[in-house]
Amino acid sequence: MKHLLSDPSLWREAAFIGGEWVSTTPHGSYAVRNPADQSVLVELPRCREGEVKSAIEAAHRAFHTWRSTTARHRGDVLRRWYELMIANRENLAILITLEEGKPLAEARAEVDYAASFLRWFSEEATRVRGDVIPAARDGQRILTLREPIGVCAAITPWNFPAAMITRKAGPALAAGCTMVVKPASQTPLSALALAELAQRAGVPAGVFSVVTGNDTRAIGGELTSHPLVRKLTFTGSTEVGRLLLGQAAGTVTKCSMELGGNAPFIVFDDADLDAAADGIVAAKFRNTGQACISANRILVQSRVYDEISRRVVERVAGLRLGNGLEPGVQLGPLIDAAAVCKVEEHVADAVGKGATLLHGGRRSGLGGGFYQPTVLADMTAGMRIAHEETFGPVAALFRFETDDDAIAMANDTEYGLAAYLYSRDAARIWRNAAHIEAGMVGINCGLISNEVAPFGGVKQSGLGREGSHLGIDEFTEVKYLCWDGLAVA
Repeated sequence: MKHLLSDPSLWREAAFIGGEWVSTTPHGSYAVRNPADQSVLVELPRCREGEVKSAIEAAHRAFHTWRSTTARHRGDVLRRWYELMIANRENLAILITLEEGKPLAEARAEVDYAASFLRWFSEEATRVRGDVIPAARDGQRILTLREPIGVCAAITPWNFPAAMITRKAGPALAAGCTMVVKPASQTPLSALALAELAQRAGVPAGVFSVVTGNDTRAIGGELTSHPLVRKLTFTGSTEVGRLLLGQAAGTVTKCSMELGGNAPFIVFDDADLDAAADGIVAAKFRNTGQACISANRILVQSRVYDEISRRVVERVAGLRLGNGLEPGVQLGPLIDAAAVCKVEEHVADAVGKGATLLHGGRRSGLGGGFYQPTVLADMTAGMRIAHEETFGPVAALFRFETDDDAIAMANDTEYGLAAYLYSRDAARIWRNAAHIEAGMVGINCGLISNEVAPFGGVKQSGLGREGSHLGIDEFTEVKYLCWDGLAVA
C-alpha cells in the first residue's frame, strides 16, 4: 500500500523516540490491519516500559531547551508543521483511510481539521500571558506567570488518528512542553507520518515522540507512573479514563480526559424538518457512527415523529457503503469484529424489546467490518442503546411529548459530552439549551467540531477542554510571585 503515496517516506515502519526511528525492540512486532479487508498493512515494533521510559527521558532533556525558546519561534515551527500537513493532505488522507477505514473524503476533511489545530496554536503560542494583581499591602507587587507544565503524555484513539494528536500536541508544544504520544495500536501510521513531518518542520529531537505497540497496559502504566510526566491527556472510553485517572493519582499527575458520550439529538415540533433530518444523518453517520459526539439517541416530538422517521430513512437509504478508497463511498467499515458485534447486540436488544426496524439492521454483503446503516423506531428507555454508546451506524429514534420530557430523557445518562437540538423558537432554544447537561450543544447544527471552540464534556464524559484559546491553559501551570520592598520612600 506504500505505493499509493506520492511521498513514500511518510510510510514509516518504526517508532519515533528522541528524534530516532526505532525499527526493532526486544518485544517483537505486531500487525496493523486494514479494517476494510483485514489485510496486513505493516508490522510495527512493540514498545513496552523500556522504550516508553527512553521517550520520556528524551522529552525531559528536550524540555529545558524547548521551553527557553521564544513563543514566536515555537509558533513558527508549528506553522511549518501545519503547512507540511496541508502540502501532504492526500498522502495523510490515504493513510487514515487505510488504517481507520473512513471514506477518503472524510479522511481529507480530518487532515484539514487536524492541521487547523497546528495553525491555531501556532498563533496562540504568543498569547500565553500572566497578570499583575493589586497587592494587599503597600510596597508589594503580585504577579502571575503561566509556565509550561513539563513532559506531557498523550494517549489517542483510533477514530480520528490525526486530529486527536494535533489537538493535544499543538497546544502542548506551543506552551513550551514536550510530548510522548501513544497512538491507538490500530491506527499508528498517521501518527508516524505526523512525526516525520514534525521533524521536517524543525521540531527538535525529543520534543515529539511516538511509541508504537499493542501492549496498552504496559505503555499506559509507564506513562501514568513515571515521575517525569507532569501531564496526561487522553481521548477514549470512560472505562479506560477511570483506570488512567486512578493510575495517575499515584504521582498526582495533571489529567485532561475526553471520554465517552451518549449524545441526545432533540427535534422539537417547530423545527425545520429537512434541516433536522440532514443534521441527524450528519451527526449520526459521520465516520460510520464511530465518533464520541455521534447522536446516540434521537429524541423527536410526537407531532413530527413519523415525518422525521420517513425523512431520515429516505436519506439513510441513499448512503453508499464500501471501501473508503473507492469513489463515492460515504460509509466505511467498522474498526474491528468487536465493534460489529456490539452494534449487532444493540440492534438485537432493541428489536427484541419492541423497537421497529425501519432500515438496515444486518451485516452488509460486503462482509468483514461492514454493517448496514440502520434506523430503529419506537425506542424506549429500557433498551441498551438508551444507556450505552453504540459507536456504529444505528440511528435510534425515541418519542417525547413535552419539552420537559425531552430534557429529562436527554439528561438521563452518566455522560455529558455533546447534545443537539433543532427548533425555530429562540426562547425555546435558549431555555432548553440551558437545561441540557452537556459540555457542547449544537443548535440547528449537526457538525460542531472546530479548532476555535472548546471541546469537552461534563459528568463522566471528561475533564478539561481542548481547542480554542482555553486549550493551551491545560498545558500550563500558574506561578505566583510576591515581590516586597517596593514602597515609595
